[in-house]
Amino acid sequence: MLGSTHGTLTTDSRRARAIACGEHPSPVVHGRPAATEDLDVSGRPLYADVPDLDRFFRPGSVAVVGASDAEGRPNTGITRQLLTWAERVGARLHPVHPTRQSVFGIPCSPSVADLPEQVDLAVLLVSDPLPVIEQLAETKVKFAVAFASGFAETGAEGAAAQEQLAAAVARSGLRLLGPNTNLNAFERFRDDLDGPAIALITQSGHQGRPVFALQELGIRLSHWAPTGNEADLETADFISYFAEQPEVGAIAAYVEGLKDGRSFLLAADRAARRGVPVVAVKVGRTETGARTAASHTGKLTGADAVVDAAMRQFGVIRVDGLDELQDTAALLARARRRPDTEGGRARTADGVVVYSISGGTGAHFADLAAEAGLHLPVLSEAKQAELHQWIPEYLNVANPVDNGGHPVGDWRGRKIIDAILDDPDVGVLICPITGPFPPMSDKLAQDLVDAAEQTDKLVCVVWGSPVGTEPAYRETLLGSSRVATFRTFANCITAVRAHLDHQRFTTAYHSPFDEAPRSPSPSYRKAQALMRPGQQLSEHAAKQLLRAYGIRVPREQLVTSAAAAVRAASLVGYPVVMKASGARIAHKTELGLVKIGLTSASQVRDAYRELTDIARYEGISLDGVLVCQMVERGVEMVVGVTHDRLFGPTVTVGLGGVLVEVLRDSAVRVPPFGEDQARAMLTELRGRALLNGVRGAPPADVDALVEVVLRVQRMALELGDDLAELDINPLMVLPRGQGAVALDALAVCR
Repeated sequence: MLGSTHGTLTTDSRRARAIACGEHPSPVVHGRPAATEDLDVSGRPLYADVPDLDRFFRPGSVAVVGASDAEGRPNTGITRQLLTWAERVGARLHPVHPTRQSVFGIPCSPSVADLPEQVDLAVLLVSDPLPVIEQLAETKVKFAVAFASGFAETGAEGAAAQEQLAAAVARSGLRLLGPNTNLNAFERFRDDLDGPAIALITQSGHQGRPVFALQELGIRLSHWAPTGNEADLETADFISYFAEQPEVGAIAAYVEGLKDGRSFLLAADRAARRGVPVVAVKVGRTETGARTAASHTGKLTGADAVVDAAMRQFGVIRVDGLDELQDTAALLARARRRPDTEGGRARTADGVVVYSISGGTGAHFADLAAEAGLHLPVLSEAKQAELHQWIPEYLNVANPVDNGGHPVGDWRGRKIIDAILDDPDVGVLICPITGPFPPMSDKLAQDLVDAAEQTDKLVCVVWGSPVGTEPAYRETLLGSSRVATFRTFANCITAVRAHLDHQRFTTAYHSPFDEAPRSPSPSYRKAQALMRPGQQLSEHAAKQLLRAYGIRVPREQLVTSAAAAVRAASLVGYPVVMKASGARIAHKTELGLVKIGLTSASQVRDAYRELTDIARYEGISLDGVLVCQMVERGVEMVVGVTHDRLFGPTVTVGLGGVLVEVLRDSAVRVPPFGEDQARAMLTELRGRALLNGVRGAPPADVDALVEVVLRVQRMALELGDDLAELDINPLMVLPRGQGAVALDALAVCR
């Protein structure tokens, strides 16, 4: 394993002990103690409240603390923008300033205590919001926004100040946006657009500008939450809230760092349950990006592989560029979900048909789409014959469909498009138009828009003209709330793939939090007796830990003499493996502390003496020598537990053996997860084919491997706060039907 990192999410080991003794800790979920039934076996929450943010986004009354109308003052411009916004949303605005009688002609209160009414939202234009927070608590204000910077983004001193602010907010009962945020929540949103909307979350306001500008292309935005340093309200809160809003078709997020891993997963789970797609740019793929993000927001970026896996696990679509964020969120917001007649869940045919006025364009796009993993089915002979009623016989209509020039003067063009969309295997129609060619491209655009209005299938257009001022693009295509329009092949393919993947995900989704264990298993009590706080266990003790959780280990005995080793070998059965066993041995093979393939009593005696001599020479303390059953035939895998600073215990599976750190072929998941995710981990491995059997080897017992992963997950849930690291390497996965055996194990207690 790569080692463990201990961070702020991980709770004290006393929590698990308290649960085992019938006691229950009481973590706080959004300001209230969580009920015991809301906690998993590790004491972590299984459900999170959805914050009621209606009065934040649509307040009836607003106080602006530090309001100004003096020319040249930064607060003046902010006050003016807030005044305009308040008028637009129908909110009463109350300026607050200790020395001014009025601001922009509105009577000014000297302090929040003197406000003429209880307000829903207080906007703090002061350098130190802490004293004001304490005053707001007395006036029962629901929400506050702190623009001030100089907190966790500046270093240790600022982080301490932010902790004070967060503590004051928690005591006050109000909810705070910021600090280190901006005015994005109070932008002017167009109200003349229809269709499902995008709700936007950003930790850096400027990074949300491209998505906000989608309104100029006819795509509706409903909310913008600039979360800043997230002393209180965080990305997870807004995901949970937006997922409940009927007008939100997709959530777009720019994330620099997550405040709390479990909160994020619970929010993503809520969105997944409701089928609301979440598309996110997450900074921190590289060491440089992670370092920059931390300096900007004062957040933990987390191990990126874990973040990436956690997002996939809960259906969050991760993209890299802001252009991809724009295009993918826009498509997902507009894509209709088809009702499933077989179970009440949504489903989508995954067939993609490429329709073009140029054979070259169709072939090029189809090549890129297939390479990206999209399914381009060959249309049936009957469907091709139908299309050839309107398309010349010499043109290929198998997919891609080449029309040789979209019909302009009659009804045939619409007939072609409708016929393609009527195919039950087709879920997506993509029409790449590399350049305008009026009137053909104009008629084609109109026919596509008209067809899109009459189908629940997805219609996409790639308008490749670099000009982008053509009426067919600006008026016809962008004027439709049903056609997803792109400017590049790559972004279209990325978005369509995300759409189809998300539909498959939500169709099969079952929340792992519903099935997460809430009470310890009998294995937990056995395991607790084996734990040694702050110590690494010997291989023998680590294997006992595995046995406690029903994970198979070889027949073996721990001996302390050569004679006992010979007796043990006869009981275990030749050939045997002998290993030095001690609490501080990490890499036995490199030290020569493993002997394999021993077939006689004399070899066993000699091996015992050699192993103990090496240990004595190296200064290694032994608790004995293990005499083990030799297991040869199988695939060597590694399964283990480590800690992530944000998400806590994580489970890893990968190719094992002595080259595990060289191959680095592994997949990770954050508990809780089910069997489907355990199997999905295996599909992510580059060496997955080894489990299927190669070069005459029989297929491995994948079911047994999955069972081990799930049992290790149970260990991670129950022992995760006591177990810093677990490494089963190798786990020998035997031929199908024969199980899996943990040949070696490393366990480090916290």
